[in-house]
Amino acid sequence: MKKNKVYIETYGCQMNFADTEVVMGILKNKGYQITKDADDANVILLNTCSIRDNAEQRIYGRLGNLKKLKEVDSSKVIGILGCMAERLRKDLIEDKKMVDLVVGPDEYRRLPEFIDEAFAGEKGIGVKLSRTETYDDIIPFREDGLSAWISVMRGCDKFCTFCVVPYTRGRERSRSLESVVEEIETLSQKGFKEATLLGQNVNSYNDNGRDFADLLSAAASVDTSIRIRFTTSHPQDLSDKLLFTIAEHRNLCNYIHLPVQSGSNRILEGMNRTYTIEHYLDLIDRARRIIPGVSFSTDIISGFPTETYEDHIATLDVMQKVRYDGAYMFKYSPREGTKAFKIIDDVPEDVKAKRLSEIIDLQQRISYEINQEMIGKYEILLVEGFSRKSNDFLAGRTDTNKVAIFPAAEGITRGDYVKIKINRATSGTLFGNLIESVDIKGNPLTLTA
Repeated sequence: MKKNKVYIETYGCQMNFADTEVVMGILKNKGYQITKDADDANVILLNTCSIRDNAEQRIYGRLGNLKKLKEVDSSKVIGILGCMAERLRKDLIEDKKMVDLVVGPDEYRRLPEFIDEAFAGEKGIGVKLSRTETYDDIIPFREDGLSAWISVMRGCDKFCTFCVVPYTRGRERSRSLESVVEEIETLSQKGFKEATLLGQNVNSYNDNGRDFADLLSAAASVDTSIRIRFTTSHPQDLSDKLLFTIAEHRNLCNYIHLPVQSGSNRILEGMNRTYTIEHYLDLIDRARRIIPGVSFSTDIISGFPTETYEDHIATLDVMQKVRYDGAYMFKYSPREGTKAFKIIDDVPEDVKAKRLSEIIDLQQRISYEINQEMIGKYEILLVEGFSRKSNDFLAGRTDTNKVAIFPAAEGITRGDYVKIKINRATSGTLFGNLIESVDIKGNPLTLTA
């Protein structure tokens, strides 16, 4: 019996994965069963991303494949959730007739209602944005017992000229501090070992005067054996209070994702990023003084409109000064509805590609050099499971968000903390030997090697 079985595929950022857990929580409360097999479901949902054009093209391709399931069983309901809902609802429902419902990120409470409408032959459409919806009373449905994504705020007020988020996810609003703490308490009871606090700009978190540093401190205090991470930070709002809070709590990871986007002040102004490179570099210096061993990753956009070769060189210069541990690097793609969409996309695609290649090459070299410096040092890992290539090896992640591989050993399993000694490294992975089982602070539990 396929009645009330739902299958969900998630695309895009961690916010979307957190939203999928909220959606599953809502549907489970209405009697739906979650299935991992699209053939076994009578409701198929794609939770989508609109940040870049290729993300949307992937969805169109996937909908083409799912159409074949619909041809076999016309009673199936196929729907689009998330950021693509508002942008492309007319195209998806009216023009191409590819889906039965579209539901935006602020209307998930009504999803069961929209599904019922779709089963009745109507088109379920809910794309209104909200200034108040945070889903802080919804218990997300989670199966994974190790790491969890927790959305602490929604929307964005920054209005970077290249970004669709304020238009697809609405304006900023924060969950209550108490609701986040309660969710982490539940995770602790279920044996989770890591939680990542999510927001388009977590530094803007504000619950009646309690800021993100207050939230981080409260989250870290729930269970000191749970690592707490967060993403994403905006340079304009990264405070010293936040940096000192990270330094004060052992289970707040020494890792900050701080998007720079460009090394050129002129381009940053065109992006409406509201900071200068000088301010950005000062933030990096302050963070490194306050948080020993802190690591940084970033976002970089190549080929923003009017970008010159000199602007590109400025980006490479910032990368060499900061020496990021990792970066998410992309070519600029115009997004309809953003302010930048009205600017002529005057950097040729081949120039964008060449500049992006140079950015990627430089970052890989920097990551490799940083990781080579770790050879001979000791690191504490949270074990995430077997490595992708072999069950003879286990994989884990360091406090600074680096993936590390070490030989599997009896008694060591997913969710354990271990100390390893690094003996080899590539630009993206550390390799080491197991030294001992430890707690999150590095205190030995049982000597194993």
